[in-house]
Amino acid sequence: MPKVPGAIMGLLLAGFLGSSSGASAEEYEYYGWQSDHLQGGRFYAKQPQCVDIPSDLRLCHNIGYRKMRVPNLLEHDTLPEIKQQASSWVPLLAKRCHPDTQIFLCSLFAPICLDRPIYPCHSLCQAVRDGCSPVMESFGFPWPEMLKCDRFPLDNDLCVSLQSPGNPATQPPVSKICPPCDNEMKADVILEHFCASEFALKMKIKDIKREKGDRKIISQRKKKVLKMGPLKKKDLKKLVLFIKNGANCPCNQLENPNSNFLIMGRKWDNQLLLTVIHKWDKKNKDLRYAVKIMKTYQCPTYHHVFQ
Repeated sequence: MPKVPGAIMGLLLAGFLGSSSGASAEEYEYYGWQSDHLQGGRFYAKQPQCVDIPSDLRLCHNIGYRKMRVPNLLEHDTLPEIKQQASSWVPLLAKRCHPDTQIFLCSLFAPICLDRPIYPCHSLCQAVRDGCSPVMESFGFPWPEMLKCDRFPLDNDLCVSLQSPGNPATQPPVSKICPPCDNEMKADVILEHFCASEFALKMKIKDIKREKGDRKIISQRKKKVLKMGPLKKKDLKKLVLFIKNGANCPCNQLENPNSNFLIMGRKWDNQLLLTVIHKWDKKNKDLRYAVKIMKTYQCPTYHHVFQ
């Protein structure tokens, strides 16, 4: 069977659902479908439905088609669950680790609504994994088992194919900045990372070193805890953070360490990893607002995949 390029999936959807003839997704009946790649022949008890992609499903907003299949291809069977789980991947899009990241993830979280499930091709999974797994690892997340590429069909099957194969000139530039240092100072972004991180602090930096390809950041004694997470009192006395594989990548915030910083991070493999760093700018309204509501902010409940 031919591959399905993501760029034409919207046209496929319009054609299949007969949008020009007035037919709607809800007019099609589904008698159960078999997920023969991811669930090993598992039948869903709940009949799939075609629904509008919600405007607050940020991961797949403006993906190129309007209708999605529920349950999706990751066994999420309600829209609240899908939105909750997909939210944990939004920060990865901002890292621009591969131009097809959104196409790949949305083919699973918000699959196009056709008469059978359309999976991402094996090659699409591999390309996104190879581009994004180093970024994920810098945040303390390995490539998850549920996205293991051998779960997806080879490229001679009907599947969503790679859109940006091997032509750097046509791909958006990938930032070389250390991932924790490359984040917008906007309230919603700060809160997304606050929810995704296990701990958050206001602190000053005492020293910065390079160690085995990582960057090692040693804090000064005085600090304010905004989110304790897995930190213990002994951690706070001599806090040491690492930017994984960050010995040589640029980080503007660390060029002038003699100021206060908003620091967020995660504990992984007995190390405290720095996931976000912002200069503590009292004049920045977004920072002031985000910090003000952190204590009462209701974070979504994510599976720990990439948050």
